[in-house]
Parts: sequence; structure tokens; C-alpha cells
Amino acid sequence: MKRLFIMWRSLVPRLYSVPCETRSQRILRRVRIGIVIAACLVTLQSVLLVLGAWRNDRQIQRHIGVAEANVLSAGPRRSTIEFVTPDRVTYRPELGVLYPSELDTGMRIYVEYDRNNPDLVRVQHRNASLAIIPAGSIAVVGWLIASAALLGVTFVETRLARDTAKATAADQD
Repeated sequence: MKRLFIMWRSLVPRLYSVPCETRSQRILRRVRIGIVIAACLVTLQSVLLVLGAWRNDRQIQRHIGVAEANVLSAGPRRSTIEFVTPDRVTYRPELGVLYPSELDTGMRIYVEYDRNNPDLVRVQHRNASLAIIPAGSIAVVGWLIASAALLGVTFVETRLARDTAKATAADQD
């Protein structure tokens, strides 16, 4: 347990400086703080991605329209479609369709769109829950990278402390 506490203290940055802190220790502390801030920003971005998807779904659900659409181009993150509304107006949403996975070029699918904003379109029977896994994996990968970077900084700091101790011992002899 004590070892775990020591490892935790070496990975998590202090926000304050101590009087005997050297310049290199101050720089490494600030690097650690930057790494944690970057990981927090990645997590925040993931949360905002899910909240944005949920907001779009809610907007579509408020003014829902259903139409048959043709998939013009398909990709894992973006698919372009074309659909005709009941009032005979053809739309090609600029940003494509929401939740485009498993679509192929030339497919005919049903879409749900916002009648007030026909550029906001999703594949029928798909919703924001499909955004949770990709957003969560982005956050997890961000924290894994941050953890590896924090371990690297801890290794560098330990190495610097060891070299400083050797140099001090050699000077005293």
C-alpha cells in the first residue's frame, strides 16, 4: 500500500512549488501538469461529442420527418446521402448523415431528419448511444497515453535525481 502511495505521488503533479525545488524539478512538474490538462481536455472533448449527438437526436425527435435516401458515398466516419421530402424538395446534407457506419455506396436507406433543418439527418433507428463507445475509447486512449507520458517524466526525474546525488557525492569526496 505504501508503495502504491509513493507511485501515486510521483505520477500526479503538485500544483505548488516547494522551496528547495530545482529548475529541472520545476520544469518536470509543469510538464506533468500539462500532460494531465491535455488528458482532461481529451476527456472533455469526448463528453461534448456524446452531448452533441444527444442534442442532435433530441432536435430531430422534436420535428421528425422520415424519408427514403440514396447513399451517394460511404465512409466509416462520413457518408453523403440524398433524399426527397414529402413536399418534393431534394436535400443533400453538407455534413452527411449521423451514425453512418455499415453503409455502402448505392444503398437505399430510411433516414430521420429535422423538418425545420433538413441538413440534420440520421439513419433511421440509430441514436446517440452509438457515440458512447467511440467517445469513451478516445478518452481511455488519451488517459493511457497520458499515463505513459507521466511514467516517462517520472523516469526522467528519478534519473536526474540519481545523477544529481552522484555528482553531489563526488563533489564531497
